[in-house]
Parts: sequence; C-alpha cells; structure tokens
Amino acid sequence: MEIASLVSGGVDSSVTIPLLKEQGYDPVIFYIKIGMEDVPGFVDCPSEEDVEITSWIAHKYDCHMVIVDLQKEYWESVVAYTIDAVKKGLTPNPDVMCNRMIKFGAFEERFGNQFDKITTGHYAQAIENENGHFLGTAVDAVKDQTYFLARITYAQLSKLMFPVGGLQKPEVRSIAEKMRLPSAHRPDSQGICFLGKVNYNDFIRRYAGEKEGRVIEFETGKILGKHKGFWFHTIGQRKGLGLSGGPWFVVKKDVDENLVYVSNGYDPVAQYHHQIPLTDLQLLHPDFQLEAGMPVRFKIRHQPEFNTGHLILENNKVLIQSDKAISGVAPGQFGVLYHAHEPYCLGSGIIDQHN
Repeated sequence: MEIASLVSGGVDSSVTIPLLKEQGYDPVIFYIKIGMEDVPGFVDCPSEEDVEITSWIAHKYDCHMVIVDLQKEYWESVVAYTIDAVKKGLTPNPDVMCNRMIKFGAFEERFGNQFDKITTGHYAQAIENENGHFLGTAVDAVKDQTYFLARITYAQLSKLMFPVGGLQKPEVRSIAEKMRLPSAHRPDSQGICFLGKVNYNDFIRRYAGEKEGRVIEFETGKILGKHKGFWFHTIGQRKGLGLSGGPWFVVKKDVDENLVYVSNGYDPVAQYHHQIPLTDLQLLHPDFQLEAGMPVRFKIRHQPEFNTGHLILENNKVLIQSDKAISGVAPGQFGVLYHAHEPYCLGSGIIDQHN
C-alpha cells in the first residue's frame, strides 16, 4: 500500500513515521508549505525549523521527502474565506477549512491521488467496516480533533489514516522521546498558521480596516464606549473591550449599524441559548439520515466535553435543541454533530444567526 504522510515538524505528525515503519509501511513524507511570506505584511510560520525537523525524520527513517508549496491555494481558499467571514460579522474557523480545502483538497488533487492512503498527526480515528468509513473520536478526549475534521468529504475520509488517534498525548510524547525525535518537546501548534508572527487584530485591520462604532449594554441600551469595527469582536469575547466594571461579554453584533452589544457579569442571560440553528449541513457518510427528535451529542467549539440535545427539523432547517443553555454561540463557527451513543462524528453545519 502506497502511503503519503503529511508531516509538519510537530511531535504528533513526527511520531506517525516510526509507527508506520513498525507496521511495515514505507511512507513518502510530504511537508506542506502554506505560510504567506511572499505577501506584504505576512511573516511565515517557523517553516525553516519545521522543514529541518521533517528532513531529519525522513533521513532517520529512510523516507523520501517532498516539500509542497500550497501558498497560493491557501490564500485563495482559507485566508480569503477568513477575511470574507470576518467582514460579514461572522466567526470563521480557518483550521476546519484548511483540512478540507488544503490538506485533503488541494494536496489530494496535486499529489495525494497517487497514493492509497494519506496519514496525518490528527487525534482522530478512521473507522472502516462493512458499512463504510466513519470518523471516530480519539482515545484522548482532551486532544480529540474531530471538530476540525468534521467538514471533510466522505471521499477524503475514505483515504485517511490517523496513526496517533489510538494513543494518549503523553504516550505520543514518550514515543518521541524514546526515538529521540527533535520534535519531542515542541509545543503544540496554535493553528491559524497563515498569521505567523502577525497579531490577529493587525491582520484583520490590514484587510478590513477600521470604522468607529458604539459599544452598547444589551439590557439597557446604554452607550458604554466605542470600538474600531465590529469585525474585531466575536460572540462570547471578554478580553479587549476596554470597559471598566467588568467582566463584560460580547453577546450580539449589528453588522448594518456597526454596533457591538455587551452584557455584564460572568453568566449574562443574553449569552446563553437553548437552540442552535445550523445552515449548510454536510454529513460524513452517504447513508446518514437526520430525523426530527433524533438525540445527538454536539460541539460548537473545539473542547473535550460533549453537549447533548436533539434535532429539530422545520422548514428545511436544522436546529440543535440543547439539553442545557449554551454560552458563546458564535454565528460562522461550526456546529459539529456526533452519534448519541457511538464514538463517531455525523457531520457539521455552520452556526446561523439567531432570529
């Protein structure tokens, strides 16, 4: 079986190589370059060190290595998507889109189609049985990354292998130490790699600019201060508001009027919702069917814990009715659905605006 292994230089993807070698595979290592150092104002991720570590691993395990430049594709899809969402007042998730459009999209079109399987260092499990392919949750619930993978297609899923998905993170570190891999003690990636060393607000300012608006207390309508553009703020945000007498949380944005609404206290009522509307729902298996009243587990952000609830289907819309009130429901983020009892992901939708 021909295997393409995506290695970033981090500890998780690095450990996949000795694991695959132990299983008798001879993977070809691919390092995907996505940093935008050629675009004014961008500073690339630490790609030089990443490439050095990846090259070291390729040499140690006698693997052929290829550096793939997908900067143009990354800009045209993931970065452009992020900028567009922010300008619309939404909260994007570039890591989710990177997996679908770059790692398993553009890469598959240019190189992956020559291989039987593609492996990554994601904490997830690719389950295959007589009923097809399923995206299973990782053994390590804290590190589980199925939230970031819930937007991939069934065809993409059918080619994936996740060698570290059945391990706990400390086990992965231990293997890296035992094998004396240079990535053994590297910190975990924080995502949004296209920013490199650029501050997030500086990035947003460059492409969305600034426009002064009012910060308003949601419950009273009282003007509390000013902001430099609704696009700098997201639902559930607490820090960076510049308001005294806090804590203050962003609970609503008026995109047309450039207004940011906030509520005071650690548990403002306006921040909580029992219903989460989803749009553009995409399921991970062609046989999956959603039914009204169907119990599900779900996540609205990357976190170890699952929320529970059931589905409401009305007027061609899907709503999650949560068993408990959920805070920080940000339109534009992804609502990811999981089977109520089995450890696998059903699919995802984009969280829509509340009426």
